[in-house]
Amino acid sequence: MDLTNSSSLHAADSGAPGGPRAAALDGSPRRYASGRQYELRRGDALAVVTGLAAGLRLYSRGGTQLTESYGDEEIPPGATGITLAPWANRVEDGVWHLNGKKQQLDITEVANNNASHGLLRNSTYDLVDESEFSVTLEAAIFPQHGYPFLLRHRVRYELADDLGLVVRQTLINDAPEPAPFVLGAHPYLRLGEVPSEDLTVTVRARTRLVTDDRLIPRGTEPVGGDFDLRAGRPVAGLDLDSAFTDLEFDGGLARHTLRAPDGRSVTLWQDATCGYVHVFVTTNFPGRPKAVAIEPMTGPANAFNSGDGLRWLDPGERFTMTWGISASLDQCLDQGFSHPAAAGES
Repeated sequence: MDLTNSSSLHAADSGAPGGPRAAALDGSPRRYASGRQYELRRGDALAVVTGLAAGLRLYSRGGTQLTESYGDEEIPPGATGITLAPWANRVEDGVWHLNGKKQQLDITEVANNNASHGLLRNSTYDLVDESEFSVTLEAAIFPQHGYPFLLRHRVRYELADDLGLVVRQTLINDAPEPAPFVLGAHPYLRLGEVPSEDLTVTVRARTRLVTDDRLIPRGTEPVGGDFDLRAGRPVAGLDLDSAFTDLEFDGGLARHTLRAPDGRSVTLWQDATCGYVHVFVTTNFPGRPKAVAIEPMTGPANAFNSGDGLRWLDPGERFTMTWGISASLDQCLDQGFSHPAAAGES
């Protein structure tokens, strides 16, 4: 449902700060810095999706907020909830080579002189389809300096039967030649009002990518110390901005979990198309002493140069990555995990 004329998220007991309001004071339709808002409800689950970057502004269960959110007049802080195409993370100096010819992307991470988070971070996605429990949005990636290809990025959000959130990101090549890509997403997880520093993060990955001071991978090594999250580590002691691979897949899914001291948990899962996950623990998220992003990716930073995880999409072909969020909460039934097959294709 489009939120242009809906009640506020706060009134819906979402727990989100500064939730959307129905209309401006003069009675005109409310406008949001993150674009058109789409609200999905099923049972006690609520998801709010934005037209800007096909982002996830909120996912909650029973009034317990499971993702970080932001106000009506804000763009996503720290890229929270946005989807990433045709690359995730960074391209060093914004430079890569196509058939021996240098390609120069716009520098969007000025501090490190990198091209960051793809080409659709500031783009509006159009509505393709919506139903009571799902919404599908799409945006074109037009040929431009540094990326001379025409593609479409289609994103489908669905609240599944078990009330978990399922997200499918599909890239479609409308160009007459193969196009390189990495897909990803940038959700931040939380557990209601529990401070993130009181949570334990578990990521079952055997290898981490070693980066330079510009966060460009220069090699890999087995996880160890604060980078070994397989048995769970307290968020309070972590300062991470690292990608991991060699993930443990069970039933075709890798699962990464934040757990509270009372046993409640929220989990991000990703399918086997996503061989990498980036974990970002920051002290710079507005209003939160610490926040935790867990980012599913089909490839790591600088894949356009390293080739690690890089895929090429042939003309007319499409590729889909699938991920989602589920939770186990005291006040509701254990959700379990929504397998991608639980919801129809976009």
